[in-house]
Amino acid sequence: MYLDQCKLPKGWMRENKLWQAFGGGLLVVLLLVSGWSLQKEGRTVLSWGDRGSDVTNIQRDLKTADFYHGSVTGFYDRKTTAAVRKFQQQKKLSVSGVADNQTRALLAALASREREITEQNIRLLSALIESEAADEPFLGKVAVGAVVVNRMHSGIYPATLEGVIFQSGAFQTVKNGQFGRPVSTDARRAAIDALNGEDPTGGCLFFWNPAKSNSPWSWQQREVTKIGRHIFAK
Repeated sequence: MYLDQCKLPKGWMRENKLWQAFGGGLLVVLLLVSGWSLQKEGRTVLSWGDRGSDVTNIQRDLKTADFYHGSVTGFYDRKTTAAVRKFQQQKKLSVSGVADNQTRALLAALASREREITEQNIRLLSALIESEAADEPFLGKVAVGAVVVNRMHSGIYPATLEGVIFQSGAFQTVKNGQFGRPVSTDARRAAIDALNGEDPTGGCLFFWNPAKSNSPWSWQQREVTKIGRHIFAK
């Protein structure tokens, strides 16, 4: 039954003190709840029980980054919460299971990098690491791969992995035929780590072995670190 169908005595609302005391307050509460619901629909912080396209995107990013193995449903359930907690723990964020702005931004960036990793890129970078750093420790292999990735994102060098590796004069091993020899398991692992953003060089764009390079150009670069036999510079 609707309110306008109720046959209330004339002047009832004015005379009824209970309505005067609580009726207006109830109306305010209803308006606040309604406003909160609308705000929740458009909020950027997501948690258990939420639904929608934003949740779908989070689940896809978690799946791409190998934190979530459930179905992409668009519903923020217990599995999604657990996956977000696992991601936050690994990235040393506040572990709450709530996808706040910081969590979402870092997750989106990681998923974007993951999508760049194609099998072709892994093969190319593995081959270069094998040719340039076969006898280097594992960290040295990752460092060589990181230099290639840094060049790709620098805005100075070609914007693709293939372009960086085959740029004229960039790598001696491409020129002298060492590039393309059988790739070790460590070289492949190092390539995947470098493509995932691991960078022990701190953003370097150059590397060389001082025992093999006598070029004055090398020593004009700003040395940052030495890993294995290679010097890394910016």
